[in-house]
Amino acid sequence: MKRKLTEMAAWIQATGQHMDDVLVTGVSIDSRTVQAGDLFIPFRGEQVNGHHYVQRALEQGAVASLWMTDEPNPPADVALIFVDNPELALQEMARTYRGLLSCKVIGITGSNGKTSTKDLVASVLAPYFNVRKTEGNFNNELGLPLTILSLDENTEIAVLEMGMSGFGEISFLSTLAKPHFAIITNIGEAHMQDLGSRAGIAQAKFEIIDGLQQGGQLFYDGDEPLLQELVKQSVIESISFGHNKGTVLSLEKIESGDDGSHFTVKGLLNGQFTIPVYGAHQVKNALVAILIANELGVDAEAIRVALRSASLTDMRMQPVVVANGALIINDAYNAAPTSMRAALAFIQETNLRQDKWVVLADMLELGLEEQEYHEQLANEILLMDLKGILLFGPRMKWLYDALQKRDVKPQLLWSEREYTPIIDVLRDATGADSIILLKGSRGMALENILKGLNG
Repeated sequence: MKRKLTEMAAWIQATGQHMDDVLVTGVSIDSRTVQAGDLFIPFRGEQVNGHHYVQRALEQGAVASLWMTDEPNPPADVALIFVDNPELALQEMARTYRGLLSCKVIGITGSNGKTSTKDLVASVLAPYFNVRKTEGNFNNELGLPLTILSLDENTEIAVLEMGMSGFGEISFLSTLAKPHFAIITNIGEAHMQDLGSRAGIAQAKFEIIDGLQQGGQLFYDGDEPLLQELVKQSVIESISFGHNKGTVLSLEKIESGDDGSHFTVKGLLNGQFTIPVYGAHQVKNALVAILIANELGVDAEAIRVALRSASLTDMRMQPVVVANGALIINDAYNAAPTSMRAALAFIQETNLRQDKWVVLADMLELGLEEQEYHEQLANEILLMDLKGILLFGPRMKWLYDALQKRDVKPQLLWSEREYTPIIDVLRDATGADSIILLKGSRGMALENILKGLNG
């Protein structure tokens, strides 16, 4: 972005001082990460007042700042735009700038797999277009506007992730981003405590069509009946993907190899593809990348080449060999029952290593049924050929008790708050023939076990 400060002030119908000849090339809300040319956005909360960091931001290279009209003592010698509400101002600037961009926008939501799908879509398109994507977890009411304002004006494709915890949030993000293509990866159980049911979650995710441009398309998980019903009630063009034979692009076969997952698709395109990560759920995420690339005119062989070298964000079915030679499948970025079952299914089915272990941590934000969801994992685990089951976190005590009652054969350990007992077992009992799944919600920080095994 290269815009004059006076123009940006006009976007939000605001006044300011010393704005002439100031060129803005970015926007930041964190004085610690300000880049030269940024406009700094200070927020005022109960604990922190961002106005106290305006001077630091300017010293770091910011060329101007917003300033709340009721905040006393604005610095007299710097470029400022005066606003009543910095958050609304940020969002309105992003809305206006979005209207000036000519790029195709791809919006992605879903209970699981948003980030992996974003990475796969961006990877398959990047060799052929100027592509930008959401970085990190900038996928909410602040992160999405910042992402939009960070887009170069010559961006051809913007892949934007959209997260939520309640009704109305995806609708807001979608109408801000105005996507040409909208993706719903799946419907799981995350945010059950706020949305009440899986049907409520589906309805909230389906809000992504609210901002869909005229003639836009929805790509959705065709294995999910809740989405199928919502699609029937809408008038938008919808394209399905999944295991279901009735989907536009369906999975026929999945195999794991040293270089990742090999899979065969049938439908709109036919043939075999490879992605450099493991898990049937990751393969399913790749289906929508194939569909969108095809829609944008990329031929099957070019898609095949790009997917083979796709780059995914860390901790998504990421293979890591640790010091003792064991292969870790690091899927510790997040967890819900759906993604937990998918990761367990991969461990059960894989032939990469014969000595199989699982390290499972609490699944958070599951609402009133969280105990049942944890206990139900016992049904999957009891069908698996495992060497060890290591559980971490207070909620995993429910699964531990359920497994104890059923007299499991693998080594079973539960630790409420300490990583060390789990690290010690894995260091002593695993080796070059072992494969170990790390899976838990982000707040459980299971990567500490990986660090411990390499320490």
